[in-house]
Amino acid sequence: MNINFEYDNVSASERLEELATEKINKLVNKYDFIVRADVYFEAENTSNDETGRKTKIQLSAPGPRLYAEESKEKFEISLAEVINQLDRQLQKRKAKMKTH
Repeated sequence: MNINFEYDNVSASERLEELATEKINKLVNKYDFIVRADVYFEAENTSNDETGRKTKIQLSAPGPRLYAEESKEKFEISLAEVINQLDRQLQKRKAKMKTH
């Protein structure tokens, strides 16, 4: 499976990539139909201390692409939220695939 990383206003981080890869691989083990993941880390200019570190993930799988994004005070927190959102979407996708 391919995982691509992109950074916007953030320097590349090996630690973030390892964390994201670990979490995405857990999804891949649970849902074997995932083909590719695109991960974006972005720093936003915001006056709110609780946001500003945005993580976006787009998964390629059979059917429409799955997408989630979250902005929190740390990339680790936003990454965890995005993975949770994608897990819910993948559960729904898997349920639909079984009914056909």
